Parts: sequence; structure tokens; C-alpha cells
Amino acid sequence: MRAEVTAPVSRRSGVLEFAVLGLLRESPMHGYELRKRLNTSLGVFRAFSYGSLYPCLKTLVQQGWLAEESGHGSDDPRAVPLSNRRARIVYRLTAEGKERFEELLAQTGPDAWEDEHFGVRFAFFGQTSRDVRMRVLEGRRSRLEERLAKMRASMARTREKLDTYTLELQRHGMESVEREVRWLNELIESEREERDRREQRGRGENPQ
Repeated sequence: MRAEVTAPVSRRSGVLEFAVLGLLRESPMHGYELRKRLNTSLGVFRAFSYGSLYPCLKTLVQQGWLAEESGHGSDDPRAVPLSNRRARIVYRLTAEGKERFEELLAQTGPDAWEDEHFGVRFAFFGQTSRDVRMRVLEGRRSRLEERLAKMRASMARTREKLDTYTLELQRHGMESVEREVRWLNELIESEREERDRREQRGRGENPQ
């Protein structure tokens, strides 16, 4: 029996759905354009092929979140139309799709903090409200601080048993997490300062 399109999707499929809806909110695109944007703008999808993207697009069309329209077969507007040129399908976000993206954009649960999802969520922070940005950033920082504590505890237990290179690899991983925590601290502080400045302006005060 074929699964319904409303069946729960994998975490990676959910990330792809979010990214596709977000990119199509900017403008309609055909599949090849969309794949290029996913590959160049959102690093987590660098290895994605059109074969992986196509089922997602079909599912979003079936859900009513995307509409398919006929497009031109060439990216070059100067190209001469040919009678045998195959038209490409252009995908456009529907009103329901915009609502769905807004719903996903407002989510701040643990999935938004995970490695695979956080980078994609961050790529759309320009379309995200400040309160949601703060919750996602603080959640991500909390998750990394937990990870860092576990890494330090593990290194303390196993330091004497590890060879030099394995120890260096663990230290490198820990330093990478520490750098991201410092980066998140800076972002959170910047968000707070901007919030305070807006509140001061709203009260008619002069920011210091």
C-alpha cells in the first residue's frame, strides 16, 4: 500500500521541505535553479542531487504548498525558442505554502538547534522574527554547551589511553564547538543590544 503524503517525514526531508519553501518564497524557480540555490546557498545540501529533490517537490505539490507551471527550457533569455525544446516546470509557492513556511519559520523546538537543521534555519534568519531568532540561538548554544561538557568529561577519562593523533583529533573537535559557542554568544548579545535600542527609541530615549 502506498504511504499517504501526510505521513511523518524524516528529519532530513523536513529540512529539505523548509529550505525549498523558503527559497521559493523569494521567487518561482525550476528544479535546476532550485538545486543550484540549495547547493550554493545552503551548504548542508551540497551533496543533494535532483533525484533527491524531485520527490520532495512532488510531495509539496500534492500537499497544495507548491504549484507547477510551464517555463522556458533555457536559462538564457536571448536563446531562440525551438519547437522541440522541452519546457521546464517552474515551481511557485502557493498561499497555503506561504502559510506552511511561516508555520515552520516560527518553530523553535529542539530540531531547530540540531546540526543539520540549524544552518538552514540560520540562512533564513532575515525572514525570522527577533524573538524566534533569540530562542533558536539560545537553544543552539545550550545544546552545544551540553555537547562540550560531555566532550571534556570524555577526554578527561580517556586522555591516558589515547595516542597523540586521536587526542589531537578530539581536541580539534572540542575547539570547533568552543568557537561556535563564542560565535553564538556574540550573535545573542548583538540581538539583545538591537532589541534594547529599539525599545529605547520606542520610549523616545536616546540610545547610549
